[in-house]
Amino acid sequence: AELGTVYRFERAGVLHGLLRVRGFTQDDAHIFCTPEQMDEEITRAVRFSLFFLRTFGFKDYEVYLATRPEKFVGEPTQWEVATQALQRAADRAGQAYELDPGGGAFYGPKIDIKVKDALGRPWQCTTVQFDFNLPDRFALTFVGEDNRQHRPFMVHRALLGSLERFLGVLIEHYGGAFPAWLAPVQARVLPVADRHHEYATSLVARLRSEGLRGEADTRNEKIGFKIREAEVQKIPYILVVGDKETAAGTVSVRLRGGQDRGVMPLADFVHVLAMENKPQAA
Repeated sequence: AELGTVYRFERAGVLHGLLRVRGFTQDDAHIFCTPEQMDEEITRAVRFSLFFLRTFGFKDYEVYLATRPEKFVGEPTQWEVATQALQRAADRAGQAYELDPGGGAFYGPKIDIKVKDALGRPWQCTTVQFDFNLPDRFALTFVGEDNRQHRPFMVHRALLGSLERFLGVLIEHYGGAFPAWLAPVQARVLPVADRHHEYATSLVARLRSEGLRGEADTRNEKIGFKIREAEVQKIPYILVVGDKETAAGTVSVRLRGGQDRGVMPLADFVHVLAMENKPQAA
């Protein structure tokens, strides 16, 4: 497995933000397995892909099973066995799919998962694909139980596909309002006046010591301006601290969207945010 950089000379007219670029990074993996192991490995790869998508909150995606094209390498029986393995993997994962007749690469059938952007346009991300070409080209073999040389199966696996494309779709999916576990800044501390800076800084240090992502806005601006700016930047939690909070060791908590959660001890807020810091797969 690797994070591999890939380049394509896309024409300028089809370049599209992060969704279609000339240089991108793939979370690429190649699984070498025996024919007996192939079924289990394919099932694991498909389930792993769906786990990733559901963990990130995606529900609106399309799954396609692409079959043998007119020009292909390998034996038709290999293609049939591989295609059936992909079908079983989708069925075991409880995932509906559409057939894409002849849509496979020349070297093997595949499952493609297309995730929709904010306008409902599908973008291919995940791919789980057989390859009957490279094992032959590299003359790969393993010694079977019969003590003879056999050709292994090879499976390409890209869980997210292009990281750039996935991030582009992810940003659009949430409209920038990421859940707390995913947000780059989970909590912003806003001191009301200069005399509260030291307390605000200590709060940030406490959050970071707990593995949470916090920062303080200590600029010489009015508190209303700081709150509005944090809202525009879609920070999940806004912590306002003044004289009362500094004296009592508490924070005044506001949720993104303007909901006021009131005043709570810092330890209680740390516990709340720590619980939200764990993604929940669907």
